[in-house]
Amino acid sequence: MNILVLNAGSSSLKYQVIEMPSETVKCVGLIERIGTDNTIFTHEKEGEKYSEILPIKNHEIGLQNITKTLLDAKIGVINAVDEIEVVGHRIVHGGSKFSKTTIVNQEVKDSIRELFDLAPLHNPANLTGIEIAETIFTSAKQIAIFDTAFHQTMPKVAYQYAIPNSYLEDHKIRAYGFHGTSHKYVSEKAIEYLGEKSKNLITIHLGNGCSMTAIKDGESIETSLGFGPTNGLIMGTRAGDIDQSVIFFLMKKLNKSAEEVNNLLQKESGLKGLTGFSDLREISEKAAKGNIDCQNALDLASHRLKKYIGSYAAILNGLDAIVFTAGIGENSSLMREMACENLNFLGIELDDLKNKIRSKEITEIQSKNSKIKILVIPTNEEIEIAKQSYQLLK
Repeated sequence: MNILVLNAGSSSLKYQVIEMPSETVKCVGLIERIGTDNTIFTHEKEGEKYSEILPIKNHEIGLQNITKTLLDAKIGVINAVDEIEVVGHRIVHGGSKFSKTTIVNQEVKDSIRELFDLAPLHNPANLTGIEIAETIFTSAKQIAIFDTAFHQTMPKVAYQYAIPNSYLEDHKIRAYGFHGTSHKYVSEKAIEYLGEKSKNLITIHLGNGCSMTAIKDGESIETSLGFGPTNGLIMGTRAGDIDQSVIFFLMKKLNKSAEEVNNLLQKESGLKGLTGFSDLREISEKAAKGNIDCQNALDLASHRLKKYIGSYAAILNGLDAIVFTAGIGENSSLMREMACENLNFLGIELDDLKNKIRSKEITEIQSKNSKIKILVIPTNEEIEIAKQSYQLLK
């Protein structure tokens, strides 16, 4: 079964064609900066990369370009569009309605649309991806995989906010959690790797967006992102946890509108707000050269990570392993080092040499004396989406 995995962002389209059940990745691609004259289109097949810069005005034209590439005699992987039997779509917010992978119908699309306000940067683009794919891959099953689904196992004490009950009952205001596809994938890999020594896990997804999840017996019981994908850890452009009084101060004393405050906290804060840069690699390089703002940002980000590690260890009532994943989690030895520093009272001790190792496989980076396993596990949300799509249909 050929599955096209599609991840539609606000100005991007990521895709992979994966053959199931063998999990063979036939090709990988990315379209960046959609809506500009300098859109970057990258396609990779069997280790060979093809890249070009061209104007792609919208997602529809982008997906048409992807389809043309998939059918190309030289770099394509299919001979006809009906060879794509399934299109698996990453959907960021599924609310409390979706706790599992779902075949797309009109009701599902309407529900995704109803959640636009909760994930305004993601859900509209996700729905656009579905609607366009339906017109091109007409014989394929369209399947939605929700980032929030994995966290539907959280108990009420973890997801309810301390506001009047009617807001939960009537308006479904609660913590939902995100990056669930990634947390599910790496936790399952950790459980498979560790066997019985994997009852209590903390998975740490560090990318431009960041989140942590406490996992007991394979289920999410607490996670750092909540009603929307904005709180918790310090992220590339998002502030993470902030006292709500700050929001009222910005609006009342500094006369900022709700839209301006939202833009500030989502697009102009986090690492970017602290340093002027959102890329951790650039921040790390400048910090090493003595940039005080960049060093301060690293300190703040790692402090927040340690705070969550401690609180999640308490909620789990014990800890077997910590898992780092995603772009920063997999590649930044500095952030892993700073996150684990001075946590030896919890039995967490990093090995400096092992931490420097770069690998595409599961890697242990704890010291010999560490009571807690510290793992680096590359995430693969696309494989997880393909796997869940295949399991739904088989």
